[in-house]
Amino acid sequence: MKFQIGDKVILLHSNEEAEIIDIINKEMVMVDVHGVKFPAYIDQLDFPYFKRFTEKKPGLDQNKKYVDNIKQEKAQSKKIADGVWLTFIPVFDMDEFGDEFVKELKLHLINNTQLGYQFTYSLNYPGKEGFELKNQIHMFEDFYLHDIDFDDLNDNPVFNFEFVLISPDKKKADYYETSLKIKPKNIFLRVEEMKKKNEPTFSYKLFVDYPDKVVEEKIELKNKAAKDYKIYEASQARSQLEPAKHEIDLHIEKLTGNWSHMSNFEMLTLQLQTFEKYFDLAVAHHLSSMVIIHGVGSGKLRDEIHELLRLKKNVRYFINQYDMRYGYGATEVFFQY
Repeated sequence: MKFQIGDKVILLHSNEEAEIIDIINKEMVMVDVHGVKFPAYIDQLDFPYFKRFTEKKPGLDQNKKYVDNIKQEKAQSKKIADGVWLTFIPVFDMDEFGDEFVKELKLHLINNTQLGYQFTYSLNYPGKEGFELKNQIHMFEDFYLHDIDFDDLNDNPVFNFEFVLISPDKKKADYYETSLKIKPKNIFLRVEEMKKKNEPTFSYKLFVDYPDKVVEEKIELKNKAAKDYKIYEASQARSQLEPAKHEIDLHIEKLTGNWSHMSNFEMLTLQLQTFEKYFDLAVAHHLSSMVIIHGVGSGKLRDEIHELLRLKKNVRYFINQYDMRYGYGATEVFFQY
């Protein structure tokens, strides 16, 4: 490779000077142009010597320039605010047979909005330690997160984000959570599509606009009391709730006697609704933990429940391991308050 990290180069398509800050593969490098970092193909770069040699040097015999004769600078291209993205940059390598394959992926958080955010990012694998990072990203900024081995995608990783405004706004939500779970097959298809289009990256949109704060409807207690509504003290509200359960069995025959006439979708919907109900009760009653019995089967119900648990703030962690009572058919959830 004719370029090395630290080399000064010229972008042929824009005639801008840049610095090489990383080598992605034999065809691509990462460049920095006035603080903006992005990948570029090597065949679109050149050394700046020829440009500097051919540039006209200022001389004493040049005509004086007056204000009326100075050309106006071209207006800078307007940046498009199209949301916050998680961008993947594949790093290619060659196997022993000379075939190209994706060795790893470089992950970047791209903020194409007018706002800056503090963010918490975590990469989680089922039953495996992942990765966590807390930092902040400013408007129209690119933030490098980390690298991930391409083979690790077979472990079904989940990319979780929580965003908070750097400059608080009373009209905006206190925080925004989002999660991205990508099947390995879809990553492979995106890489193939990227290569066909001769593009250096592929991306997934996390959100377009940071959400507004939800305004809760105020209840006039005097009017409600006058209409014979029951009004409870906040300290006594928990006693009016249905009791929580430390163990909930989601086998369909435990939930309804009419299950034989239900479709698979209807059964799964009822099971998840029951899970949500008793999860909320467990949180309301401040349980320290609960056991969710989902069975083994095809694993569909277990996977859906685990996906929901990853998105809930009150979950400290959960575990699905062998137990004498349930085998592998139950997940124990531990709460945080």
